[in-house]
Amino acid sequence: MLLEFTDITSDPAWAGSSWKVVSGDELAKLVARVALGQSRYALHVLEQIGFVSPKAAASTLTGAIKLLTAPDPKKPYQRDGWIFQVLSWIAAHLQDRSALIREPHMYHAHKGFDGIHVKVDADTKRVMFVVVCEEKATENPRKTVREKVWPEFEGLEKAERDHQLLSEVIAVLRTDPEVDVDQAIEEIVWKDARSYRVAVTVGDTDDPADTFDGYPGVVAGEIVRRRAEVLPLKELRAWMADIANKAIAHAKELTAPNV
Repeated sequence: MLLEFTDITSDPAWAGSSWKVVSGDELAKLVARVALGQSRYALHVLEQIGFVSPKAAASTLTGAIKLLTAPDPKKPYQRDGWIFQVLSWIAAHLQDRSALIREPHMYHAHKGFDGIHVKVDADTKRVMFVVVCEEKATENPRKTVREKVWPEFEGLEKAERDHQLLSEVIAVLRTDPEVDVDQAIEEIVWKDARSYRVAVTVGDTDDPADTFDGYPGVVAGEIVRRRAEVLPLKELRAWMADIANKAIAHAKELTAPNV
């Protein structure tokens, strides 16, 4: 097990979980796979215990190292943000193995949605709902949520980015040939079948109730529409740097020629 989850809630405002990293070394190996463009193999590792994925092409190493490196060590925000989005992608797969989940972006500072999940009924293959994700590695979780996440969710609730959302959702749905994409679009647009998931890093003294204060005022409706996730870390930047260094080392091993 890479991560353990403990339920947290502020009923009826929101519900979610707190993550605990069980093995930073194993987590770094999956981060390396994703950085090398092998998220498909990383997913197989999550789904199949003992799965051994192939070596990576040497040509992918330079790009992977770029993703895992902060150009300015004093400002590692984009690198750490990318790593956290990968961790959130891993967490999402461990929490719900049946959902269709968009793969992580392969560049820093993406301007679109941090994550998109599509929950599909296993029997009917009808889309039940879409989850729009905001994922932030931050040392100031309350400020980040209030000033960056809530405005994004408010805009989505006002349908200001529906054209972008539909484009992203269609791309995810096409990964499952059994889903009727046209019907799914109608469900999403006309029935407003969407919910939200915010994931942030927090410190030891951060209270999730304070961090996510105001959620119902941003996203109305049942509690199921408001998901909140936290990863408690004592030293965020040092921890992320350690994961990055381990991932780079593993990426080099995966791309090294066989002796």
